[in-house]
Amino acid sequence: MRIILLGPPGAGKGTQAKRIEEAFGIPQLATGDILRLAIREGTEWGKKAEPFVREGQLVPDEVVIGVVKERLSRDDVRRGFILDGFPRTLRQAEALEEMLKELHMAIDAVLYFDIPAEELVRRLSARRVCENCQTPYNLISSPPRSDEVCDRCGGKLVQRPDDTPEVIRKRLAVYEEQTRPLVEFYARKGLLVTVPASGSIEETYARVKELLAKKLRGNG
Repeated sequence: MRIILLGPPGAGKGTQAKRIEEAFGIPQLATGDILRLAIREGTEWGKKAEPFVREGQLVPDEVVIGVVKERLSRDDVRRGFILDGFPRTLRQAEALEEMLKELHMAIDAVLYFDIPAEELVRRLSARRVCENCQTPYNLISSPPRSDEVCDRCGGKLVQRPDDTPEVIRKRLAVYEEQTRPLVEFYARKGLLVTVPASGSIEETYARVKELLAKKLRGNG
């Protein structure tokens, strides 16, 4: 089973990817992890990606595509994979189609995690991190036992600059411009499965399992 996860930041893609990985025994391929692995192993494309990552710059499409192709060429993805964070643009989606043809693979389903923008702002702006040990929290879904104090070390919990409502709305605007068109792209191909993602992690995963089962039976 080969799956792509789509959805705005904060929709829960990473969390659901881990659950799918455990349930189906197929690896989660998160873009950041793929890049770090390629850099650590010194692959051809990893060497090209390293300067951009080191300097905190956006890695060019050509390099991201090359790194992903390297990863999809490995034996552990033959039974399937979960792409999380790739593709982000139509250009990347078209490149993915080409590389999968070369690798004699095809996508089975694209899960689109649908959630209202204001719910995302509420979720993401509730994130906190311990300024001492960097343990993450969410005041809504995983709050500390004591308000604004880390359970592990007693350090102060702080909000990162990119988790303020203003910055979150800007990130969502970028998503709408660059990544949202992929929803229509995969819908036209009959691959899109919309997952309502406003509920709890457990509720969302129950929907994921049900919708994936329907899709893979050919009833989606």
